[in-house]
Amino acid sequence: MKHLRLTGALLGACLVLAGGAQAADQVKIGILNTIGDIAVLIADEKGYFKQEGIEAELIAFDASAKMIPSLGVGDLDVGGGATAASLFNAIDRKIGVRIVADKGRTEPGYVYQSVMIRKDLITSGRFKSYADLKGLKFAQGAAGVGPWSVLNEAAKKGGVPYASIEKMYLPFPQQVAALQSGAIDGSIMNEPYKTIVAEQGLAVEFQPTEEFFSTYELSLLFFGDKFRTERKDVAHRFMKAFLRASRDYNDALSNGRWRTDGGADEVIGIFARRTKTPEALLRKITPHAADPDGRVALDSVRRDLAFFQDQGDVSNKALTVADCLDASFAQRAAKELGPYVRRK
Repeated sequence: MKHLRLTGALLGACLVLAGGAQAADQVKIGILNTIGDIAVLIADEKGYFKQEGIEAELIAFDASAKMIPSLGVGDLDVGGGATAASLFNAIDRKIGVRIVADKGRTEPGYVYQSVMIRKDLITSGRFKSYADLKGLKFAQGAAGVGPWSVLNEAAKKGGVPYASIEKMYLPFPQQVAALQSGAIDGSIMNEPYKTIVAEQGLAVEFQPTEEFFSTYELSLLFFGDKFRTERKDVAHRFMKAFLRASRDYNDALSNGRWRTDGGADEVIGIFARRTKTPEALLRKITPHAADPDGRVALDSVRRDLAFFQDQGDVSNKALTVADCLDASFAQRAAKELGPYVRRK
């Protein structure tokens, strides 16, 4: 009898142990394989998602707008990208997506985004000031995207009607060739492309956009509504892992540049490895800023939304940033992680 009781006890213990080994929660994450994805890549590479019981599946997209339908129906849980008319229109139409945190932004001292002007226009004297934007051809990846709002602010600074600037739709890689051929005159350009065109002698950095559009939200984190409302605990754990990684990214920065004491080596190595970007190029670029608590620069998003509404790209004039934002996940995760202290 003793033998039977012992066997039963051991069997019970095994069942308890087996029951305690819960399967990880799957989370599908849309990425663009740009530097704006750095916190997601760090969290995946360093095992932060696994530590939160999450099995992360990273799915590459070539445009953030293409993530929105998948987020709306629940085929994608997490996404990210710049502000765009398509994002605001999707929220207005109850497609099922919300902005939940900052992924990357400009800040004073972080010269990640600039007004780039074709070099021959500078050297010839054709372009000297913001007033000379009139009549130029500027390119961005698509219509209704955030950098057009930035260009609008540059035009205001020069007293130039936004409508007087010709718009073309080309992704950054094609803009490099277009600058070389003279097909475009300028761009609101991000890293690493602004470094690439400057090194190739194709364009000159006229001014960083921080001069006229301070603390601009370059990239935002999105949650699909099904993930946000039906899997709240998983969404919270995702956010904790994401903010841990965002803080690691901040640890790699010093005064708007990569640290030069070796403190940036791990972060640069992760991005280079995961995106096949040459490490030598990454070390040349100016990194973007990122809020270690995931706080969104609301004034930036408000200005973009107002611009899209003024242009007629977002038809609902009553839509507000509050309608588009759920900051609760970032706020809770930041509170649980405690105040951010930059690593020495």
